[in-house]
Amino acid sequence: MRYFEDLKVGDKFNTAEYEMTAAEIIAFGQKFDPQPFHTDPAAAGGTLFGRLVASGWHTAAVSMRLMVLGEMALDGGVIGQGMESLRWPRPVLPGDRLRVVTEILELRDAPARPERGLIKLRCRTYNQDGKVVQEMTATLLAARRPKL
Repeated sequence: MRYFEDLKVGDKFNTAEYEMTAAEIIAFGQKFDPQPFHTDPAAAGGTLFGRLVASGWHTAAVSMRLMVLGEMALDGGVIGQGMESLRWPRPVLPGDRLRVVTEILELRDAPARPERGLIKLRCRTYNQDGKVVQEMTATLLAARRPKL
């Protein structure tokens, strides 16, 4: 596990891949984002996308899972403090294989929590063709190494 002190600006961490299935896209859409382009392949044909696409929130949830299970492996977990930006430059399609690359942009003290530090990072989610499907800039709280 990594502590705040183990990180430096510019560090990059990778994740495994995750394949998005049509069944999963439809199930997520039906439950959380019930729009025809997320829930019905036939109806999706008549929409802006012209086919079934994953909800951006589904992409965000999968990206979070990948990040938590990825190389960064923060001691105490991935604890978000907030997000500066979140964008979905292209749709995620059934069969897309997603992976995330996280880059440390800034490290600073957390004055209200001296046992933790703040990490500003950029997370880019890529499909199997290396195209960015999600980009997020966020701040996390990270545990400092315990003093002995």
